[in-house]
Amino acid sequence: MKSRGVLVSRRQGLKAALAAGASTALGAFASVPAAQAQSRAETLRQVMGGTLNSLDATAPGSTREVFGLAMNVYDRLASFGRKQVNGYWIFDFDTIRGELAEKIDRSADGRTLTFHLRQGARWHDGTPVMAADVKWSLDRAVSAKSLSAAQLSTGSLVKPEQFRVVGDGVIEVSLERPDRLALANLCIPLAPMFNSTLAKKNATTEDPWAQSWLKENTAAGGAYMVESHKPGQQTILKRNDDWKNGVDGKLPFFRRIIAQTVPEAATRASLLEKGDADLSIDLQSSDIDPLVQRGKVKLVAIPQTNGFTAIVFNTRMAPFDNVKVRQAIAAALPYEDMFKAALFGRGRKLFGADWSEAPNDSFPQPLPLRTDLAKAKALLAEAGFANGFATSFAFAAGAAAAAEPAAALLKEALAKIGIEVSIQKMPDAQLATMEVERRLPFFLETGTAWLPAPDYFLRTYFNGDQRWNFSSFKDDELDRLVQAARFETDPAKYAAMCRQMITIVGRQDPALMLWQPNQDAVMAPNVDGFTYWFHRQVDYRDLRRS
Repeated sequence: MKSRGVLVSRRQGLKAALAAGASTALGAFASVPAAQAQSRAETLRQVMGGTLNSLDATAPGSTREVFGLAMNVYDRLASFGRKQVNGYWIFDFDTIRGELAEKIDRSADGRTLTFHLRQGARWHDGTPVMAADVKWSLDRAVSAKSLSAAQLSTGSLVKPEQFRVVGDGVIEVSLERPDRLALANLCIPLAPMFNSTLAKKNATTEDPWAQSWLKENTAAGGAYMVESHKPGQQTILKRNDDWKNGVDGKLPFFRRIIAQTVPEAATRASLLEKGDADLSIDLQSSDIDPLVQRGKVKLVAIPQTNGFTAIVFNTRMAPFDNVKVRQAIAAALPYEDMFKAALFGRGRKLFGADWSEAPNDSFPQPLPLRTDLAKAKALLAEAGFANGFATSFAFAAGAAAAAEPAAALLKEALAKIGIEVSIQKMPDAQLATMEVERRLPFFLETGTAWLPAPDYFLRTYFNGDQRWNFSSFKDDELDRLVQAARFETDPAKYAAMCRQMITIVGRQDPALMLWQPNQDAVMAPNVDGFTYWFHRQVDYRDLRRS
């Protein structure tokens, strides 16, 4: 989140946007050639605090905004469905449909996936999509030094020999074991399908996968084409009217998308209220309610179902290597007050449950975290710290709007059981470096799982000596279960394994799951169809203007 701001006048807002290197609303629309201009109704303008620093989502260092862009510009072999929950649209992890593939066959033993490409599918340059393009794209995903290889390995997709063209428009993917996440990994931004002929024309001996060229150019065939791209400022997309790979073959509603960086949250809010922008997903929580109450915009607020905010303990560092210390702190915190102060109640609580054994296999789910100062003091004494101790608690400056009030309440609560806490607000990069080096005692962190399968989530955040195991947690039973679950084909056995793993996390408290913040999408009243996707960005293909 950005620091708090106040609503500004239209003139001030547009001046701030220009100062940040972004075009004004009039400038943005004027920049579209007149011969190509569509009606305002068919153009969507999104204002964002982040930047589109690349056109290749697989490139190391790409911003989260690039993941959203990739979903609209590139196709994948398959896609998750979507469903309505509480009146809002969210992605449906349990439903997978073909995207570039018209049909997907799975062998009885679960070890072979066969993709039949859509007849007549074409790249943006008009050339036909071939099975050889898919083979090259998958080879690139597992071979190039990119973000894709590590991710696809979580679905046992690790080497080019697994991908084979077996007929005209048919490609086969082979697995050593039936990995439940293999197909799901082919639905994400890190598994794009490339026009290999175009990409190879721009490859070099030093760069055989055209990674440098693809940061600034596309070799795609998705629903939208890149019309212009100014990294860090503005990207304009135009609809690919020959696209056939959507649900029922339907084209997106919007013919043109203007995605524009406007750094100040207050300026983004002002542009929305004045009708100069249509959509923003990263306004400040404190600004949203007043904005909505004035009646010029509408809000779609959906908890980030595959994300979390947590207080993380470094389980390799004393005294947090002592489970009773972690449990003592868990019992001391004022969760409800923190939730209201940090998020103004905008999200889903992950505290307050009352169980000793996990009741279901979903994750994240509310954990047995409740305020009980007497229990906290007793646990601290059992741990050998009856008189408390001194420590520090860190959070990233970029999260300060929510983290500062939560940290203040944490400091006050722990003082009541004798723990003296100094608060450290760090630049984001410094905090990330210290996390990786395991030099922080405990801290506030957020995470989002690409694939919200419980075993994937637990394997990512509570297993192994890797970056995302924030707490450096090590539990032999969880380690065993998390590796076995991904290959378990019996649904009942899989669910039982997941409940066991969740119970371990709930008892050991390596991280105190606090909440899932809302994805707050503020938009023009006549924009409909917004869907919460696992990548937390906008899929323009879902949207329409009523």
